[in-house]
Amino acid sequence: MNFKRILVGLLVFALAGGLLSGCGKKDTLYKIGINQLVRHEALDASYQGFVDALEDAGYIDGENIKIDYQNAQNDQSTLNTIATKLVNDGSDLILAIATPSAKAVANATRDIPILVTAVTDPAGSDLVESNDAPGGNVSGTSDLTPVKKQIELLTQLVPDAKKIAILYSSSESNSKIQVEMAKEAAKDLNLEVMEATVSNTNEIEQVVQSLVGKIDAIYAPTDNTIASGMPTVAMVANPNGIPIICGEEGMVSKGGLATYGIDYYKLGWLTGEQAVRIIKDKAQTATMPIEYLPEDEYSLTVNEDVARQLGIEIPKELISE
Repeated sequence: MNFKRILVGLLVFALAGGLLSGCGKKDTLYKIGINQLVRHEALDASYQGFVDALEDAGYIDGENIKIDYQNAQNDQSTLNTIATKLVNDGSDLILAIATPSAKAVANATRDIPILVTAVTDPAGSDLVESNDAPGGNVSGTSDLTPVKKQIELLTQLVPDAKKIAILYSSSESNSKIQVEMAKEAAKDLNLEVMEATVSNTNEIEQVVQSLVGKIDAIYAPTDNTIASGMPTVAMVANPNGIPIICGEEGMVSKGGLATYGIDYYKLGWLTGEQAVRIIKDKAQTATMPIEYLPEDEYSLTVNEDVARQLGIEIPKELISE
């Protein structure tokens, strides 16, 4: 009798323990890995917009999703290491911020859905079959800016300009795409162009210094290396009377003169909405077109302090825009 009671007690205890153990387990969180190339205003804004869009849709880090944010500090080997880590850790979705990050992640997996943002031309960078029909595990948003309009802006602010330099990193494919667009626009405006390239931020000061006395203005596209080293560009260019027309607003705030650009926070938000469709509706990246911010959201940004330093008067027709 006592043996039966003991046996029943043990069974009840084991069953209760199992139930309690089960109650203690949380549902597996949806894992989102993030591989960001480097810290600068545009990429940081894209990240924040992405996270805020998820929260707006009810997906909150630590509650029903788990975000693993990683920053490569503009180092290619670190990018690859992070990409491998995010894949091996079992990410359900990976966000790649900037073209080099996107390439690293795309090379690391063909199975996990990847969203990219702050990538100028995913198709041109061989990340997707086409921007309209990606055809694989990669989709996302493009930060293609109105390059032609930016070069036209240069001629409006520096009407006597005859020769300009395009400053960019030779290792960034997104920049090369914009450089070709800028050269074509400059040709139409009878501007002579010289290319000034760097391979890392340590070369920026010397390269910009070499332009002094040779050019009338600098055009810097949405290049991550130049964006992160923009204070150095401005430190050399502005005291030497060389205006800098930039690819995005964050570069203007760091010493550039002006830009027509996109809102990277909104771009990140747009990418976050894509993530929600993947999580909630099981949307497939293969049939999810690359998305762009509408052209009517391009905005003019002018650094008035730099304009005064350079003695440049902003045309009234631009101020009224």
